[in-house]
Amino acid sequence: MFVKKWNRKGATMYLTIKETAEYLSLSEEKIERLIRQKQIRAIFDGEEYLIFKEQFNTHFRQLEKYKKIIEEIQNEPIPEDIDIKDED
Repeated sequence: MFVKKWNRKGATMYLTIKETAEYLSLSEEKIERLIRQKQIRAIFDGEEYLIFKEQFNTHFRQLEKYKKIIEEIQNEPIPEDIDIKDED
């Protein structure tokens, strides 16, 4: 029987494949494939895979960072063209 692990704030520390799929907005099949490819770390408790939720924090921080960079680039004004005269 699986006993959920909780952190001090009362949030779930470990997720099932289904919960992870919902958390990441991916299919369960994709999560299983990522586990097999060792791109998501998981442990098997004898009945199901358990995935440590905190491993995705870095990923989400990087996404936010890249979103801000893209937003800054998109909001940067386009410089006016320099009128280059041909000397021929």
